[in-house]
Amino acid sequence: MSQDPSVSATPSPPPVASAPEMPDHVYLVSYPKIVFLYPTVLTALFCSIVMWAKGDIPTNEIVAQQKQSAQVVMKAAVQSADPFSADPAPADGDAKESAPATEASSPSATAAPETVSVKIHSYHNVCARIFLIVFALNMVVISFDFPRTTSLTWFFAITAIVIGLWFLFSQNPGLAPKLVQGLLTIKPWANASFYMIYTMIMLFLYMWVMISRRFDYWEVKGNELLHHHGFLSNLERFSAPNLRIDKEINDLFEYMLLRSGRLIIHASNERRAIVLENVLFINGKEDRITRMLGALQVRVRTDKE
Repeated sequence: MSQDPSVSATPSPPPVASAPEMPDHVYLVSYPKIVFLYPTVLTALFCSIVMWAKGDIPTNEIVAQQKQSAQVVMKAAVQSADPFSADPAPADGDAKESAPATEASSPSATAAPETVSVKIHSYHNVCARIFLIVFALNMVVISFDFPRTTSLTWFFAITAIVIGLWFLFSQNPGLAPKLVQGLLTIKPWANASFYMIYTMIMLFLYMWVMISRRFDYWEVKGNELLHHHGFLSNLERFSAPNLRIDKEINDLFEYMLLRSGRLIIHASNERRAIVLENVLFINGKEDRITRMLGALQVRVRTDKE
């Protein structure tokens, strides 16, 4: 049987890359700066779990510190005694008679105070130090703005300070151990309940922030801009075809934490600009809005033969 030459095997066309899906709407929500405190919340949760797993603050350390404090108080009380009440020097005969008694009582007089041999744990101090460091850095991030130029300036300033400290410590080898030892003498601590209560308070505030944002948000559609606000969902409409949107990233660290930034919306029938602070994941939302507003839908209809 001969094969029909009119029927030839044609290679299948290569798959066409599908265009990205066109979004119908984009929600824009402005959040308060408390959302950037989530590193501190995660640190507090981690510290609470560690303290709970380790058995909270060790009781033997508390007892040892109480005994040490009692010894310090007793020593201070002895040193503060009246110096004018000293006994006069004994005569030669009295000194010979009292020599055996002095020798007998010398071991008890020179004996070291009773100490408690306990193993001192420091995990609670480490947890407290980590929590305080993260909390301090987090507060710096939300207290000041760090644009790109300012962040570059801070980078060079910190680099200069580090080089200066390295030169200082290299010229004075004994200074660094003393400084580290002085910092280690600061022993903050907190129990698992403190970390857990802090975490629960912050989670409660986050929950109310999310609920409040449900009553105040913006919605961008293909032909209009909607502002939903109020308990009964009041609605404001703006024309969207001539909409212009500007993106600003004023804080580099806030952008690193939640990819947040500022959106400035210029509506055609509105004199004042609409400013939305702390819009999360701003790059993705700007891209979706640009694709949605810049899309031109063309429908081709062929005539029937």
